[in-house]
Amino acid sequence: MLRRTELKLRLLTPELPEDAVLTEVGWVHSSDLVDPTPFLSAGQVLLTTGTHFPPESQSDDFYDRYVSRLSALGITGLGFGTDVIRDGTPDGLIRACQLHGLPLFEVPYKTPFIALIRFVADISAEDTYARDGWALRAQRAISLAAIRPDGLSATLAELSTQLGTWVALFDSGGSLDRVFPPDALGEPTIEAVRHDVARLLRSGQRSSATVTAGAETLTLQTLGAHGRLRGAIAIGGMRERDRASEQVVTSVIALASLALEQNHALDRAKGHLRSGLLHMLLSGEIELVQGISQQMWGRLPAAPMLLAIAEAPQDTIDAIVEYLELRAEGKTSPLFYAVTGSTVAVCVQASALVTIEVFCQHFGVRAGVSAPTDYVQFQSAWHQAKIALDRAAAAKDVPGNILHFESLSQQGMLAFVTGEDARELGSAILKPLRDHDVLESTELLNAVRVWLSHNGQFEAAARELGVHRHTLRAWIAQAAEDLGRDLSTFQVRAELWAALVATAESNLPTDAITPVVAG
Repeated sequence: MLRRTELKLRLLTPELPEDAVLTEVGWVHSSDLVDPTPFLSAGQVLLTTGTHFPPESQSDDFYDRYVSRLSALGITGLGFGTDVIRDGTPDGLIRACQLHGLPLFEVPYKTPFIALIRFVADISAEDTYARDGWALRAQRAISLAAIRPDGLSATLAELSTQLGTWVALFDSGGSLDRVFPPDALGEPTIEAVRHDVARLLRSGQRSSATVTAGAETLTLQTLGAHGRLRGAIAIGGMRERDRASEQVVTSVIALASLALEQNHALDRAKGHLRSGLLHMLLSGEIELVQGISQQMWGRLPAAPMLLAIAEAPQDTIDAIVEYLELRAEGKTSPLFYAVTGSTVAVCVQASALVTIEVFCQHFGVRAGVSAPTDYVQFQSAWHQAKIALDRAAAAKDVPGNILHFESLSQQGMLAFVTGEDARELGSAILKPLRDHDVLESTELLNAVRVWLSHNGQFEAAARELGVHRHTLRAWIAQAAEDLGRDLSTFQVRAELWAALVATAESNLPTDAITPVVAG
């Protein structure tokens, strides 16, 4: 405004910092009210002729309060029209504007206020027209990008170009899926954004948020319908945030939501195919499955492979499918998965165990993992993984999210006699010995335990118990009579030891169990 020579405006506060003058003007308004602030907004310029100004001798306090109110509201500048009510601009007004940092300029008599208003209105209209034209061109470019083979990526890349900032897509689990331009985000920013994205997705509602990551203000917007969100978009600090840019972002959100919904429907169809392929692998149709997989997703994980089986809550299945589908598309580490009901099977190369570990940790599920094997033994691997999963579910003291079948095989068969059923059966078998100990104040149960732990050797067991071997022989004979079993046979001794293990009476860890032989 000040540089327009035809307006003949003169800045009266040149001592103010340059950035106080280089400020955008939203509108120009004229008023001669003592307090016009109820009718003004921040970013506007006020014009006045000073009709309401008091005589010069009484003006200092008035000007200070007057300018203070304007400055507090966020008025961009004040223009004083001279030679209408008084000659020149009041010195008290100049001092007050200088004190409060409010740019003050003089409007000569021959420059009507309407000229300034029209000047701002014309520029505003030009800017609006330009921004609307940009929005139309941007939406056209984005629409063309949407029909490319990878429409979703092309759409987000075009949005990044049009806005001049980065755009990131997060999947329904809150993990970073893709970002444009690539490598635009550092790990600290990703972590900060991921936390806020996860918070929005947990709500299950369509929503948006403005968050701060470092020195950057970001915009987050969920994608999908209420109750079935498919992910979220994060947009870096835009150079301009106005109606035009919001329209462009809104159109991309609609396109991205539609694309993700279509991808979800496609993933469900692929899921049915994967379930069928899983049953074919269990039936030994390996070559057929390999051929179909190669055409659909790429080769199966190379042998030796690991098969993991997990049980997941039904309300997390959709998120799990999306999570695994995205990772199954990767070519660096092949992954095959299938979901049947609440059972999730994941097959990876033996060297890619970390993929299973990250999956289980991400969704908080437990999994049983088979020993490394080839696809000829796929059915055996399935049974191994199921056994490990059942064991992990039954044993609450199993650490971590994964139990390997190999670790169970190293513990031996007796590792499986620690369930509730085995404990009840073991207690029933040992009950005659407990009853005898209570009635007769003996220690037959302990004597039998020590004797069996020494493989039925009387000399060593008697030495540990601190009794004569003949005394121990008498105790064992009494135990056999109470139990109604012949303790000289291997089968009876093995069953008796299993009962001790099941009832936690053996005092030995399951991985240190030794075979019981006739002595």
